[in-house]
Amino acid sequence: MKRPLHRFAPMLAVCMMVAAPASASDHGVDTEHLFGFTEGSDIGAPPEKELESETTARLGKRGGAFRAVDSALVLKVPLSDRFRLAPGLAFAGYAMRGVPGLDDREVAALAGGFIETRARIFTRDEAPFGLTLNTVIGGSRLDPATGLAASGLSVEAGLLMDREIVPGEVVAGLNVVYALGRSRLAGIAGDQQASNVEISGAVAKRFGPGLFLGLEARYLRAYSGLGLDRFAGQAVYLGPTLYKTLTEETWISFTWGTQLAGSEAGAGEDRDLTNFDRHQVRLRIGTHF
Repeated sequence: MKRPLHRFAPMLAVCMMVAAPASASDHGVDTEHLFGFTEGSDIGAPPEKELESETTARLGKRGGAFRAVDSALVLKVPLSDRFRLAPGLAFAGYAMRGVPGLDDREVAALAGGFIETRARIFTRDEAPFGLTLNTVIGGSRLDPATGLAASGLSVEAGLLMDREIVPGEVVAGLNVVYALGRSRLAGIAGDQQASNVEISGAVAKRFGPGLFLGLEARYLRAYSGLGLDRFAGQAVYLGPTLYKTLTEETWISFTWGTQLAGSEAGAGEDRDLTNFDRHQVRLRIGTHF
């Protein structure tokens, strides 16, 4: 099903701004957390470390009441100004009732663990834009779609790009992410395999000391199979972003994305509320030490 091009205009605008020329770069702005789901290319430098809490809420399906909250606690350790290692623990909570295809249930538990690596390919001083390769390998004890007990393994790889459009004042970011996972529900024979692609872009503007407000657009495609085998659905999200430093060491960021358009394979709906959610919210709090 074709979608009107104007629905993708925010994403296209971000891509154009990232590619646009700028007169300077790296003016003391740490871009990693300026946006929402989109992330900047900065990774910090030793000996400084960072402890971060990330909470993502997924709200709303086609029918009934659906709430899922994924939380992570991660320690970010730069080993050099080019490479960072970040182990973490993941937690999850689910509350669903009357959702087609899902059993009514409430659960909260340790969901698993992961390790993230980031390799900075080049900085904004070295090239027209910063570029970092991000990889995440994780193991899970809960199925992310249903909250049922499961054993799973996931791998994610992403390119994180950013550009200071107006040095120190306006920053744009662009991410391209490919993820795949395999899981087996407890008591059920056979594996479930899935993969997805996400392209996200955001622009943030400084409105005061340590305060950036912006807009983020995301396009996601879901597939059955590990290699983007069979198209399952797609969704477009749009929402505001906020970043604020609380102290010299502590910061907070927030975004709320709403699904504006989408489609599910084999269905004629104007949104995909089976593979994706009506709203996705993310809150991050971090401190350097």
